[in-house]
Amino acid sequence: MNRLDEFLPRRELLRRACLGACGVNLGGMALASLLGNEARVVTERQSGPHPVAKAKHIIYLFMHGGPSQLDLFDHKPDLKQLHGQELPASVRGTQRLTGMTSGQASFPVTSSLFSFERQGQCGMWVSDALPRTAQIVDELCFIRSMHTEAINHDPAVTLLQTGHQQPGRPSFGSWLSYGLGSENQNLPAFMVLLSRGSAARPADPLYARLWGSGFLPSNHQGVALRSSRDPVLYLSNPPGVDQEVRQDQLETLAALNRQANRAAVDPEIETRISQYEMAFRMQSSVPDLIDLKGESQEVLKAYGQQVQQPGSFAANCLLARRMVERGVRFIQLYHRGWDQHYNLPSDLRLQAGDVDQPCAALIQDLKQRGLLDETLVVWGGEFGRTIYSQGTPEATNYGRDHHGRCFTMWLAGAGIKPGTIYGATDDFSYNVVDRPVHVHDLNATLLHLLGIDHQRLTFHNQGRDYRLTDVSGEVVSGILA
Repeated sequence: MNRLDEFLPRRELLRRACLGACGVNLGGMALASLLGNEARVVTERQSGPHPVAKAKHIIYLFMHGGPSQLDLFDHKPDLKQLHGQELPASVRGTQRLTGMTSGQASFPVTSSLFSFERQGQCGMWVSDALPRTAQIVDELCFIRSMHTEAINHDPAVTLLQTGHQQPGRPSFGSWLSYGLGSENQNLPAFMVLLSRGSAARPADPLYARLWGSGFLPSNHQGVALRSSRDPVLYLSNPPGVDQEVRQDQLETLAALNRQANRAAVDPEIETRISQYEMAFRMQSSVPDLIDLKGESQEVLKAYGQQVQQPGSFAANCLLARRMVERGVRFIQLYHRGWDQHYNLPSDLRLQAGDVDQPCAALIQDLKQRGLLDETLVVWGGEFGRTIYSQGTPEATNYGRDHHGRCFTMWLAGAGIKPGTIYGATDDFSYNVVDRPVHVHDLNATLLHLLGIDHQRLTFHNQGRDYRLTDVSGEVVSGILA
């Protein structure tokens, strides 16, 4: 036992004991029985074992802004014959449009300027914007029938990552931290990395609440690493303060907080104690995490030229692999710049160039190290793009509006059936026509692979039980290995 262990709150000691003695699936249930109503991993109405866990970690590669499925994965070659013609009213129906295009007098069909070829044994169509991804398609599962009811960025991202369009709910990573905890007590269970895309356009806002804990205890919120100076604010000790002084300060502060908690009985005080202790341990664990000196030149080359640039998507992909090695439960990467209302052909190629090689390298790197069997990798954005052009299309240029009715995501790794193409869209990539997958279905499936019944990972707040999948969601068994 190190010196800090004696200051750990009772709830944390119980949680660690449960996870160590009972395993991932039973740890949450044992914790629920020990801590009472605060943790409701299993409800009284639903008993029995959780699914067998196939995955221990998730790396979520989030393309913020909504990548165009039509120009990357959902190939519609027959649309070249209809290019410039009006989208049939029967296809669009009464579906609502965003404020960017609802006032257009015309909705011209706009075929893709990108070239497509079938790739791998699975025969997946992939755009020439993603040549490295094309080489690993047989490791991936493509869901071409994703859909969401949200049509603007903030509610769409919030829905995908918290289960509700309005802010205030816990994020996916926070739910996992709450339900499963961490395998490494020197790093947070939920970590966030951000990168800026090469397409020069105003960045859509990314709010810290997207990796917030909502109504869960605040120790379950995500920790974002910065690309400059201290990777975490105030990670370094101020001048004149060494590690021994810092530890003495924390011990004194913990004693004062415990005294305050005896009077107030406030769970957040215990959370504060544990977070101070985590911050102390991170002073050594985070510098070790971000130090790439031990990586071989072969590995660095595989991730691409930008891997040595802190904050780049390539560097963040390599850090994500290093986090998995250290037992981080949920790693969220945000890559911004995919909102192509205009200049799509040029800007999409820039964005794809940022992520193509690092994504392929990440999958291959995880596989070579035996980590892909226990890691889920998810790639996608909050929605897709329209078949019609925003504004008048030109011979070599066009833009596309937001489109939630159908879009494509891919998954790889633990428990996922590789080389799979699931679902389909209509001839215009406007509506799903085969095996639709809603946002809640995706999240239910990811939880299933982590050994959690999505209906039973709940938290009682303001008189009712909440869960990540709200009141719906079905496991997509067709993509499971």
